[in-house]
Amino acid sequence: MADQLIEVVESADNVATALRDIEAGETVTVLVDEAERTIEMHDDVEFGHKLALEPLSAGETVTKYGTSIGDASTAIDAGEWVHVHNVESNYGRGDLADQNQSQAVQE
Repeated sequence: MADQLIEVVESADNVATALRDIEAGETVTVLVDEAERTIEMHDDVEFGHKLALEPLSAGETVTKYGTSIGDASTAIDAGEWVHVHNVESNYGRGDLADQNQSQAVQE
């Protein structure tokens, strides 16, 4: 049975949000659309943080809420904690924003 305290918002997401503390070595079951995925946790993941649902290659897009939140800065295994140590965020990065994004932020 899927853990209701691990949230995947969109089927395109390759990360989930922990709504409880998860310990390394735990096996968790996550519901993605109608399918359950079982993941062996490699890291502790604190409440509110992200875990990888699948292996990600360095440079691969990290997707949450169905949208890109950054790129993996290193290879990430399923069950790893996903945070600033292994993701280059694209949120609030004015240096990466195109003209339309810059205008939206200023409005």
